[in-house]
This record gives sequence, C-alpha cells and structure tokens, in this order.
Amino acid sequence: MVNIFAIYKPLLGGVMRVAGVRPQMVEIEPGTVVHFWVGNEAKKKPKPAVVFLHGFGEDGIAIWQFQVLALARKYRVFVPDLLFFGRSLTDKSERSPEFQAECMAKGLRKLGVERCTLVGLSYGGTVGFKMAKMYPDLVESLVVTCSVMALTESLSGAALERIGFKSWPEYLLPDSGKGVELLFDVLTYKLPPIPNFFYKHCLEVMFENRKEKVELLKAWVVDDKDFTLTHYPQRIHLLWGGNDIIFTMEDANNLKRQLGNRATLQYIEKAGHLAQMERPCVYNKRLKEILATLVEDGHKKQ
Repeated sequence: MVNIFAIYKPLLGGVMRVAGVRPQMVEIEPGTVVHFWVGNEAKKKPKPAVVFLHGFGEDGIAIWQFQVLALARKYRVFVPDLLFFGRSLTDKSERSPEFQAECMAKGLRKLGVERCTLVGLSYGGTVGFKMAKMYPDLVESLVVTCSVMALTESLSGAALERIGFKSWPEYLLPDSGKGVELLFDVLTYKLPPIPNFFYKHCLEVMFENRKEKVELLKAWVVDDKDFTLTHYPQRIHLLWGGNDIIFTMEDANNLKRQLGNRATLQYIEKAGHLAQMERPCVYNKRLKEILATLVEDGHKKQ
C-alpha cells in the first residue's frame, strides 16, 4: 500500500500554494537552513505577520494547516519547520530551545519581518517564549497552546507520570505502530476509530532524525534551580485544550499566575494537547478574536 502521507503532503502543498502560501528555504548561517512556508504580502496595505511554531511531532504546515488556511487572507503567515523537523537542518551541535529561537528569529529577519505575533504549540510554545525574551523588538505578542515557559524537571516528571512513560523519547519517538497509536491517544481528548495502517504510515514518515530529536528533548528539560521567572513586556494569550493531560489546566493556571496581569487564559472543551487539530473551528474562532484585538491595539499605539 502506498503511504497515505506520500499522497497527502503534495496535495497539502498544492492547497497552500492556491491560498498564497509558498515554501522558501532560508540560510541562517553556513550549515544551518530553515524551511518556511510564507504567505503573500498584500499589494496595498501590509498584512500583520503571524508566525506559527509547531510542537514535537510533524512539520509546521501539517500541524498548523487548518489555522494557516483560515488566516492567510487577512494575515501574512509564516510557518517554519523547527530544526530537525521537515527540511530544517543544522550541522551545529547546539540543541537548546534558545538556539531554535535564535534561528527562527534570524530567518524571520531575512524574510523581512520586523514585528510579529507568535503562535506556539507545546515545544514550539517554549521556543516562542524564548524568542519573546530574546527578541522583544521582533515579538509583539504571543499566543501559547498547551506549553510552558520552561520544561523544568518537576513539570516534566509530573507530566510523564500522568501519561505513563519513563522518558520523552520513549513517548514522542515511538518505534512501532502501537507506540504511534499510544502517542495520539495521549495527545487527543477522544481518539476516533483509525485503521492500523495509518499508524504504520505515520511511523514511516514522522520520526526522522531520531538521534538529533533525542538531543532536542534532553535539552528541553532544565533543572528547577536553573529556571528564572521572566517578566514579559508582550501581551500573552494562553489558548488551551481543556482536557490536555500533558500540560493540564492546573499547569495553565500556574503559568497565567507566573505571567501576571498581561496574560489571558481561555480553554477549549473536549480538546486535548492537539486542540488546534482536534477542534479546529473553535480554535480558529478564538484565535481570530485574539488576533483582531492585538491588531486593534497595535493601531491605537501608532
């Protein structure tokens, strides 16, 4: 049987091109390249830039496809593949979220982005927090879904205990179809009936660069004593899957308290860690409302 993703990926790329979103390779420095999907700029009035940072799974456009199609007309969307996902690679040994943030920011600068709103999921949310801290002149605001400012050892240990795994590579880099099924079962509120060949096909395409991804996961987790609370000047909106068991609503409320009164929190019922894929219509509606508020505030400041 032909791998269904070998058919779907080109079709998705064609749909994106029709929507005005096209792929582009950006050399960050010799040995480091980042693959972006980039939306068309408006002819008359510049569109606000929205950057989508994916989680630790598929590449950017697969994770954010429903949001990109919903927003591409009104916003100039940018969807990078984080390093070692999709076509983004580096020959450097650095694996930290800070290095990911640095490469994403440099890539956006090369694409002409001066100010943007970041939308980050899970691992991508942590990278987004790093970008907001490191590049406040670039990141105007942040929308975070099911993520953390930093994945401390205590947060990591509690999450792994809830989902029943000993390590993140064991969970996020399965080596069998059954492992892929367990991955999706944890990520979703209610996994619909899916034929076994789907998981087999996922296994064939989703888990390349295993060695480097194990290193990324190791670098994601930090010692509790090394975590320092950051006070962000940006507005930050937390948009959560109400039934996420990786980063729970308790984690979301704790994060909101850490961020202070410049942060807001909304949750989506009957949605797990992949809220943007599990309930895309609700997620898109909430995201559009948030972005509209940010754009209005941006006009008032001008």
